[in-house]
Amino acid sequence: MTTAKAIWWQNLTAPDLLAHARKDDIAVLPIGAIEQHGPHCPCGSDDFNAIGLAEHLSARTGVMLLPCPMYGSHPFHHWGMPGNIPLRFETHIALIEDIIKGAKVAGFNKFIILSAHGQVSSTIVAVHKLGLANIFTLSLHWYDFLRDQKTILETGMWHADEAETSMALYLYPQFVDMSKADKGGGAPLVDKRFIVGPGMPAGPGMMYHFEGTFARPEVRELKNGIIGDATRATVAKGEAMVTTVVGYMADLIEDIRSRYAPGVNPLETEPPADSPWTK
Repeated sequence: MTTAKAIWWQNLTAPDLLAHARKDDIAVLPIGAIEQHGPHCPCGSDDFNAIGLAEHLSARTGVMLLPCPMYGSHPFHHWGMPGNIPLRFETHIALIEDIIKGAKVAGFNKFIILSAHGQVSSTIVAVHKLGLANIFTLSLHWYDFLRDQKTILETGMWHADEAETSMALYLYPQFVDMSKADKGGGAPLVDKRFIVGPGMPAGPGMMYHFEGTFARPEVRELKNGIIGDATRATVAKGEAMVTTVVGYMADLIEDIRSRYAPGVNPLETEPPADSPWTK
């Protein structure tokens, strides 16, 4: 984990939280999952990635961090894989809703979900259910938010591979055994040209990688739990990814702060006279 100081909700008293919200009412919820990451990385990698990114972000911006719930939801092909502990979609959606609704009671009005695991199936639903409850919520998955990862990596991102292992080497090297890093397999059920992979720019005729049952169950297909090439991972690549995605998130937080003062719910503000969508 990073040694940078961060503002964690669980480390503060209730009066401290109320005082913070009066000055800055943005809160970030890091979420990951318990999932096998090959023979070389820990099953908590997604959580550690989310927590590490959040800590760097908080140290840079002073934003409040909500406790990471550790467990997450999983696409269907992850189920049954030893090391994985998936939550049902309904459970995870309710978990996110309850956490953010609870944080709102302390005066926080703007929320960002920072995910380091592929769980758009629950985060998107949770965001819109929170919107119906009049709670401003944004959700991002670090690899899709980064987008330009190919300027850093030799290969694209999939699972327990060059990308995730590099981030692990930078954020929590004590849990990584590179002597066991390997290349992994897995084949999609349709040609890859139809699938937008994690963090990959979309083109014509492509579907997002969670929009279909594109993969066989991993327990049947993956010999070492890796999709991609973990042997290409380096600390420098991990640092570059963390620095870049945290920079983009810091810009997002600054934009929200510049538009909405503490105590203001963005969903309750008046629309501008001229729509920015037409410019």
